[in-house]
Amino acid sequence: MTTTAAATTVLVTGANKGLGREAVRRFATMGWRVFLAARDVDRGTTAVRELAAAGLHAEFVPMDITSDESVREALDLVSARTRHLDVLVNNAGIGAPATPPAETPAADLGVVFDTNVLGAIRVTNAFLPLLQAGENPRIVMVSSGMGSIATITDPAAADLAQPTLGYPASKAALNMITSQYARALPGIRINAVDPGYTATDLNDHTGFQTVTEGTDAIVDLADIESTGPTGGFFDRNGRTPW
Repeated sequence: MTTTAAATTVLVTGANKGLGREAVRRFATMGWRVFLAARDVDRGTTAVRELAAAGLHAEFVPMDITSDESVREALDLVSARTRHLDVLVNNAGIGAPATPPAETPAADLGVVFDTNVLGAIRVTNAFLPLLQAGENPRIVMVSSGMGSIATITDPAAADLAQPTLGYPASKAALNMITSQYARALPGIRINAVDPGYTATDLNDHTGFQTVTEGTDAIVDLADIESTGPTGGFFDRNGRTPW
């Protein structure tokens, strides 16, 4: 699954650390032009500087995906630097309090949905014109196996995690959004990925996978041809159940 790496431009949200930063590093290593988006300016510029020290180039784009204004400003900045975008990786996301469902305030869901679901919609809709200006546009939605109803309801996975509402529901919604965008936009390859249980800040680095392993599916789906899959859910081993 390869494309012309030298001509490829990619924007990764939530990219100052964890999976996003590792995806940026890998794309830069592939020779792609990389826009590293993050809401924290200090952390974002530090990430770009550290990549540069390793001989890798990335361009920082300040973006708070919960703000319409911030997303518009990010679009203006990227549009001033490139006429098209080949790949959008909607990676930015947050966790949610691990409270039992019956003890979870509705407001807690609002916070996590605003980032994990509405944020992906804001960014996708804003950057569609740049994507559609490319020859083989791709969108990767970074989801989670926690959003897979098939996985969560599998008796073999009963001890995978305690029942909670916010994070699993937000990722299940992101999966549905992925499928609907793919149906509505056949000219763009749009897929969701499950990074797997990866050691990041989101789980206090308890995951058993490295961030490189966690970005395998992201990189694979970002690098598909125009004849590649769309409207699917994948992990590093291939298709995975919704």
